[in-house]
Parts: sequence; C-alpha cells; structure tokens
Amino acid sequence: MKINKNFSYVAKGKRSIVYVKKIKNKKIAYKVVLDINRTSNVIKNEYKFLKLLNKYNIGPKVLKKGKDYVSYEFIEGKNFIDVLSENNPKLIKKLIKDVLSQCYKLDKLKINKEEFHRPKKHILIQKNSPVIIDFERSHFSDNPKNVTQFCQFLILKNTKKILIKHNIIINKEDMIENLKIYKRSLSYKDFIKIIKIIK
Repeated sequence: MKINKNFSYVAKGKRSIVYVKKIKNKKIAYKVVLDINRTSNVIKNEYKFLKLLNKYNIGPKVLKKGKDYVSYEFIEGKNFIDVLSENNPKLIKKLIKDVLSQCYKLDKLKINKEEFHRPKKHILIQKNSPVIIDFERSHFSDNPKNVTQFCQFLILKNTKKILIKHNIIINKEDMIENLKIYKRSLSYKDFIKIIKIIK
C-alpha cells in the first residue's frame, strides 16, 4: 500500500504501523504490515476477527482488506488506563463492567484475544464507551481467558490503588474464587457473580 501525505502516522507495533486518513469527513485507520513476507497473517487475522466480532458490537467497524493492510473506522478516544485515573467513579465502574461484558461475549464465542491483562493499548474510550482494538493475535480456543485476564488486571496492586481512590472495591480473594468457578462453566450465572464483586 502506498502511503502519501494524505495519511497521518498514529502508532507503530512489532508487526505493523497504523495510519489514519480522512475520507468524506470520516477518519479511517489503516493497519499496514511492516514485512508482507513474514506478517501477512496479521492482516488476515485482524480482518477475520473484526468481521465476525462486529456482528456482536465488538471492535471498530472493519472496512476493507488489502494484500498488506486492513482498514477500519478510526477510534478517537483516550486509552483505558488514562480514564481510570480521572475523577469519575460512576463512569469508571460502568466502563469496567462494559469491558467485562465484551470479554464475556468473546469467551462464549471461544475467541481468545490475548493481552487483556495489560489493556493500556487495547481498550480505547470513545464517547464514554469502551472499544476493544487490535485483534491480530486473536485465535479460537476451547479455554478462552478474556474475562479471567481482565479481572487479573483489575486486582493488580497498582490498579487496585487507583480504584480504591474512586471508592471502587474489588475483593481479591472473592474474585479469584469466583473466577475458578467461572472458568469451568463459562456460564452467564457465574459471570454475573463476578460482576457483583465490583462494588
């Protein structure tokens, strides 16, 4: 794909670079692989999973796939970690539960996204709603860990400190115990028990 002056650089990862281009007053993101010979599967994977997950209102709306790129609607927002540090407890609690609900959908679809235990670059907040991005490493699994990984992030010492400042309490022992039960069942009933721990 030819990158010209109409494209603006957004970010660079290990396998790709993301650019944004304005088309008819709409910002479109282009994820372009760094080495087509080694990482063409990045594009195929991103496109495949976004196409599927868009049906469940997960991820940015995917638009097109080329030989070395995939395009989707650009998500303009703050990263999840920055929003956690803002003084808006009601919104933070809502965002946490929204992310968990999307994680639960992924678990039920038997899709493992990976990297939910460090969500800084993988969750953007647009119009007070979380949008999960970056599905290039996603894969189908009989043992999906999306809810588990995100909960592990929530009970980390540093995250817990931030949440306590907002009077959001998550009992670590209760969370671990309920996650063990949930992992065996992946049932909605056991998922709701996890949601209720977030007070």
